[in-house]
Parts: sequence; structure tokens; C-alpha cells
Amino acid sequence: MASVSSDEWRAICDKFTNAQNLTVVESLNDPDNDPFRSKYKARELLREIYCSLKSFEAGEGEEESGGETGETGESGEQLPVEAPVDGQTEEAFSQGFCGDSPAGLRAAKLGAVEYYLGVNHVDTEELSAGQEHLMNCMKLLGKCRVSSENVSLFIHARNQLGILWAGRDETETAQGFLETAESIYQRYMKEDGSPPTDMADYFSTEENQLTHQERTKRFELAYTHTMYYLAQVYKNLGETERAAIYCHSTLQRQLKLNQFNPMEWALNAATLSQYYITKGRYMEGRHCLSAATVISGLAGEVPSEAAAQESETESERREQLRQKRAEIARCWIKYCLNILQDSKKLLEDSIGELDTDRQEEMKRGRRLEEEEEEKERKSAMLFGSEDTFDSIASLEEKVRCLLPMDFTEARAIFLVGQNYVTEAKEYFQMDGYVTDHIEILQDHSSLFRSLAFYEEDLDRRCKMHKRRVDMMEPVCMELNSKYYLMIRRQMMFELAETYNEMMDLKLTLANRQDETESLDNHTVKKFNNLCSASAKYFQMFLDSLCSPEGKQPEHLEEEVLRPALVARFRVARLYSRLICTSPPGQVENLDKSLEHYKYVVDYCDSHPEAVATVETELELSREMVGLLPLKINRIKAKIPANN
Repeated sequence: MASVSSDEWRAICDKFTNAQNLTVVESLNDPDNDPFRSKYKARELLREIYCSLKSFEAGEGEEESGGETGETGESGEQLPVEAPVDGQTEEAFSQGFCGDSPAGLRAAKLGAVEYYLGVNHVDTEELSAGQEHLMNCMKLLGKCRVSSENVSLFIHARNQLGILWAGRDETETAQGFLETAESIYQRYMKEDGSPPTDMADYFSTEENQLTHQERTKRFELAYTHTMYYLAQVYKNLGETERAAIYCHSTLQRQLKLNQFNPMEWALNAATLSQYYITKGRYMEGRHCLSAATVISGLAGEVPSEAAAQESETESERREQLRQKRAEIARCWIKYCLNILQDSKKLLEDSIGELDTDRQEEMKRGRRLEEEEEEKERKSAMLFGSEDTFDSIASLEEKVRCLLPMDFTEARAIFLVGQNYVTEAKEYFQMDGYVTDHIEILQDHSSLFRSLAFYEEDLDRRCKMHKRRVDMMEPVCMELNSKYYLMIRRQMMFELAETYNEMMDLKLTLANRQDETESLDNHTVKKFNNLCSASAKYFQMFLDSLCSPEGKQPEHLEEEVLRPALVARFRVARLYSRLICTSPPGQVENLDKSLEHYKYVVDYCDSHPEAVATVETELELSREMVGLLPLKINRIKAKIPANN
């Protein structure tokens, strides 16, 4: 704009600087009853800049039409879909004014003001007006070829439109804008790659222009935002693998650019680890969690309780740091639990015991796994800078990412998980975080259960299950069913299964110790106590399904259908297994057993849709309904008439 005097241009630059200061700094202090006061002032300054630019343009005889409005409106509007096709990117690079031509620079400056006005209106919750200004920016850019003078604006505008449409749940529209921004960045870096003009430079005097290094950093940060928003878009579209790739790249770029909040970054990395864990990619999951732990340390020490009492700011900071670090600890628990469970699935036989032949086969293949791990590590996208890389690698060495093959390896993982259980429970205490605390307890119980699978000593295995009972039982009994019914049901079912496992182990142990003699009274009493405890908790679970009057439901809801029928089946088996020398007692137990087997059969006969959920249990129940009456009659025949 050659006709503009230096004083006029400096005045425009000053207005722009003031508008940015109002938007970024002053707005933080706006009162609650006028929350957008500074942004409204900034808007007026931006409008004045726009009018000045248009008047300069008119003075040169130009008739640009940057101020036209597009089709907008919150309802019934025609969406400005921008499909991510190569041709569109090609067009942006091959058609229109050169970016450094007078016409190209005028369009870029007007487009930048439209962009800032668009963001301003979105910030003040005026989305239609914001969209209109952003689309005006797009129209102005449509007259230009992508170049170092305008590529940053090309990407920023599409980022903002992507955010706008994603906020309206128009995910595919958002995807179009963001994928085009991505392809523009990639092509620009391939064909040019020089530090592009930043939008702030359009309205800066020569002495205030950004350095090449700062321009590059801001441009890379804009593209990092593109990747971040695309990760959200792909997640919402159900493309979880693609979302994970973009999330991983975003986190990596944030570290490289040193543009991140340590706790937010750490929590995002820990959350990403859960995706990798569910896919069995434990090396990547461990790397994310190790990086999360190290980076969270950059946020500093948790303020003491005394400091928190003296300052509201310190109190909030203490709460945030403690909570987020506890959440990262919970992600570590899931890592340890999942790797133990995945190993168990591979090593167990048809009855759930350790398959030693399979174990030896997998151990022989371990060297190959370790070599593959090293190859994958070299090609993986690793986090870290010079300051943090060694710390992350050091933490990774403390927990393995290969599936454990024996008790020693499993115990090492268990101990890591148990340490994080302790850390998580320090924050998520029963008083105030009931649901979270119980979920952590359940994970702790599952860690013991997984470790018990590898333990060959049956007595020690039984003690592990006893630890599970000791941690779960008091909490289960303390919970109010009115408020925590679903959680209490889960705990009752787990306690019933745990007592059942202990009962089986005690019986197997007793039979091994003396295979030639019958069980002694102490063993019988112990066995029956465990059997009764298991039946008690299964019955408590079944009772929780009844109406307040104690009536059994005629129809079982889908979420409790299988658990309820399995509980019935298990109770039936437990009553039949109680050791009783008295024939009348035997008949009483078998009658109760028959009652529960019949319930399973009768329910499935009257509700055919239930059959598929309990095929094995139903088949055995039908068999027992046929056999038990014969057994009961045989026992009754032995009972003297006077009994």
C-alpha cells in the first residue's frame, strides 16, 4: 500500500497492538457482569483498521470485494463444506495473485483483519458473525496463491473454521477444513519451507518484525494445533487409530516447540497410553506413561497443606497437582493390570490353570520378542528433549513391556502396580471419592488375582485371595445400596467368586496333603465356611435385584441377565458341594440346589432370548434337574422312618 504515509501506517500498527493487548491481557481482568468488555473494545479497533485499509485501497482505485458476507445463520444454513481433495490444495498453490504482489498483500492484510474479527466474535459467543468474518477471510485468500506471505493465515483460518464446525457437531465439515490446512502445510514445507510471515507482522513496524526463528516457531505451533484438532475430529468419527497417531504427534511437537502446560501434557500422554494398552502395544503405552510421569514433575512440588491454607491460589494448585498425578497413577495401574491379564489369557489352559507347555514355548520365543522390541523402539515416535529423554528412558527400565512368563516377572509388574495403587488412594480417598476409591480397590484386587495365577504354591495363592476379601468385604458392607447399588452388586459378585476360588484351593490342598484319608473336621469346617460365604454373597447379589417387598423380578434386565443366572447356577453348585454327614441335612442342601437349577431352566424356557447368554450353565442345569431328584430320593430312602 504505497500511498499510505508512515505516520498513518504506524497509527494502524498501534491500533492493532492495542487490540491484541485488549484481547489477550486486559480481557483477563474483565468483571463478571461485563465479561467481554475488553473484547468489544478490541473489535471496534479492528473495525477501524479494516475501514482504514479499505479507504487506502479505494484511494488506489481498487475495487476489491473482501467485505461480502457469505450464507450464514444458525439454522437452515448451507454449510461451507471444504472437502479435503488434492485439487483444492493444487488450486491454492497455482491460482490467484502472487503472495508478495501489492494485490496479494492487500488481500492478506484484509483477510487477517477478517480473521481476527471472526475469532473475536467466536470468543464473545456470536458464532454466526464469527463464521461470516472467517469465511470473508477465506474468500480474500481465495484470490491469492499460497506463499510465504500468507500461508500462516491460510492455516489459521481453516483451524478456526474447523473448531467452529466441530463445536456444532458438524464433524465432517470440520474435518474438511482441517485436512486442507494439513495438506497446505505439508506442500508448503516440501516446496518452500522458508519461515513464513506471521499474521502479527502484517501490522508491525519494521523494527518490531518477528525474527525468522520466532516466525518458524509460531508457524509450527499453528500446524500443531491443526494436528490436535484433527485428533479430536478422528476420535469423534470413531477412527481411534488415526486419532491416536495425531495425538501422539501433537504431544511430540509440543515438547519440541516447548509449548505445553506440564500437567495437561502429562495427562494427555497418560490418556493416550490407555489406547495403546487396549491394543496390546505395551512398549508405546509404557513410553507414554513414563513421559507423563517425568513431564508432570516439571510442574513442581505439590504445595504443603499449610501453604494451601494460607493462599487460595496455592490451595487450587495443590488440588490440581494432586488430582492429576493421582490420575496418572491410575493409568499406570491399568497398564500393569492389562499386561498381567493379557499374559494370563495366553498361558492358561481350558480350566484356567497355567499351561506349562505353552509357558516353555513362549519363553523360547522371548529372545525374538526382545529383538523385535528393540527394532520397534528405534522406529517409534519417542517423546523427550535433551533434558527429559534420559529420565524417561530410566523410568521405562523399571517396568517391562513384554508379557510376563512366570511368577518372578509377574510379581515385578504387580509391585509396580501396587505402588501406584497406594499413590492413587492417597488422593482418591473413600471420604469424598467413593466411586473412584472403589474402582482403585477393584483394580488392586484384580492385580492380586492376576498374580495368583502364576503362583504354584496353593497355600500362598489362597492367601492372595484372602487379601482380596480383606480389602473388599468391609467396604462392600459399609456401602449404602440406595446410592451405590451397581457398585455394591459388582463387589458382592466379586466376593462370591473369590470365596469360591478359595474353597476350591482349600479342597485341592487338603486332598494333596492326604490322599488316603477322608478330610478332617477342621478342613471340612473351613471348606463349608468358604462355601457358605460364597453362597451368601451370590444370594446378596440376587436379593439386590428384588423389589422393595422382596419379590423376584419376572424379567431380568440385559445388564444383569447373565450375572443373575450365573449367580443362580453357582449357588446351586455350592449347596450341592456342602459337606454334611447328616442325611436330612444333605437332603435340605440338595433341595436348595435343585431349586436354583430349576430357576435357570425355567427362566430360559420362558425367556428364549436368555439362552445364548448362559448356554453352558443351562446345559448343566438341565442335566442336574434330571439327576438331583434321583439322588435326593436315594438319600431319603436311607433315612429311618422315625426321622
